[in-house]
Amino acid sequence: MAGGCAGDDGVLIADRQNDVQIDARRYRALVRQVLEAEGVPPGTETAVMFVGRDEMAELNEAHMGHAAPTDVLAFPLDLVPGPQTPDETGVRLAGDVVVCPAVAAVNAEAGKGSRPGHDGTVAAEIDLLVVHGVLHLLGMDHAEPTDAAAMRARETEHLRSLWSHS
Repeated sequence: MAGGCAGDDGVLIADRQNDVQIDARRYRALVRQVLEAEGVPPGTETAVMFVGRDEMAELNEAHMGHAAPTDVLAFPLDLVPGPQTPDETGVRLAGDVVVCPAVAAVNAEAGKGSRPGHDGTVAAEIDLLVVHGVLHLLGMDHAEPTDAAAMRARETEHLRSLWSHS
């Protein structure tokens, strides 16, 4: 692991790649911001892993049936819509988000302007992917046009908040 940063807030950031410099504190704060804004109880455990192309390709093939790396995958665990109750240990688990910064770097310029404030940088693309993945953990999807519009609106709101303070 190239580096990691875990906080008492239940958010773990693991950096297992060397393609792009990752600001673990930034992404831990972003995850916490999204979870709080979406009404997830404090301390709910969530992990974001940044991985290289090979690891992402393996995960994408194993879980999605696609043989190439993708930019983000989400693996929801306990959280579902409605009231939440912790397990017998008192822990709530949102799940894991896996981001491939190398793929994000390739897609960054194309993402420019896709959301207000997206400036085409790799950092902006990774911000978007982290928010996108966390929203997937919370049950949001984009398979249907109305769901895609709702998810995009939530992403834009979270990113606007982040980018206005950066």
